[in-house]
Amino acid sequence: MNILIISSNNTGSGHKSIAEALIEQFQNIPNVNVKVIEGFATNGILLSTFSKSYGFLTRRARVIWKAVWNISLRKPEVMIKFTETSMEKGFLKIINEEKPDLILSIHPNFNAPVLNILYKNGYNIPFITLLADLISITPLWVDKRADYIIAPTIEAKKRCIDFGADELKVIIDKFPVRSRFYNKKNRKNLIINNDAENALNFLLMSGGEGVGKLGNIAEILLENFNCNVKIVAGKNSVMKNKLENKLSEKYGKRLEVYGYVNNVNKLMEEVDILITRGSPNVLMEAVASNLPIIITGELLGQESENSYYIEENNLGIVCKDYRNLNNAVKKLLSEDGKMLREIMESQRQYRDPEATMKTADFIVKAAFDLKVMDEYPNMDAHLERLV
Repeated sequence: MNILIISSNNTGSGHKSIAEALIEQFQNIPNVNVKVIEGFATNGILLSTFSKSYGFLTRRARVIWKAVWNISLRKPEVMIKFTETSMEKGFLKIINEEKPDLILSIHPNFNAPVLNILYKNGYNIPFITLLADLISITPLWVDKRADYIIAPTIEAKKRCIDFGADELKVIIDKFPVRSRFYNKKNRKNLIINNDAENALNFLLMSGGEGVGKLGNIAEILLENFNCNVKIVAGKNSVMKNKLENKLSEKYGKRLEVYGYVNNVNKLMEEVDILITRGSPNVLMEAVASNLPIIITGELLGQESENSYYIEENNLGIVCKDYRNLNNAVKKLLSEDGKMLREIMESQRQYRDPEATMKTADFIVKAAFDLKVMDEYPNMDAHLERLV
């Protein structure tokens, strides 16, 4: 069985992480071959350039990013038609080369355009969408022609139905997370005092593109608490250099600054509290790691309700104004870290190390069932006659 995954490496790191988590599980299933393609690479120069501008737009041109998000909400057909027209030739070439038995989309921009191309050119290939957002989804995620839509939350499923999806075709499976984020051992409860050996360890992240007030947050922590701080600036090399120049000499070994890293799971294992933007894959990786979370903001649009979801399920807390961070951390640490222990227990109840494997199994089974239905459309009637 050949599965073709349509993703994007340029619009943040979340889609890439999901693809890696799924591939890891597909590799455990015999006779399944998986190919991941960069969806924007099929679109010609213009959309490829736009995808590579994602980091700039989310860091420096938030007004433009908000406008793009609003277009996807109010006039999705504009983006669909443009994407379809520009990617058709390149995508048909990939289809003929890869001959997929199923197409899995993990990026909203490619659902309706790909289905339009398939139907227009006479291809009857099973198509599944897997949402890469927790709640705040755009209509671009939903096309009624998809055989299934896999949603990570009940709230996301409801949004899909609101956008016209058939309720029976929307399946709830938890957000795919790479297996290395699941700690085999439960974290120990913190000892909270001023002894150097019991210093708290914080990890500061803001998505793969590196946005937010990480320097201000680090200073608040280092000035007010017995702690060490690790900062991941992501692809934002300007931020990394700025942080190092401003803070490293002042705080010495108490502060470590990283650029883009491939060992986030190790960093999460080494710390006690994560402070991050509301990036869904980072949040779910932290939950898998049993790491308490403080959310300090979100990307306009698709991350706007993630903080609600985290608090509603007691997986972390929200402090959107970094100037209130001092009080937020004190609250977590009060009563010998009672809130921290409660959050970690909620995370242990929520997380499921088998979730991504279940998703991969469902996709393969669905691909097989849909292929049999296509090749043998009267199979059900034939089986009934045999019975």
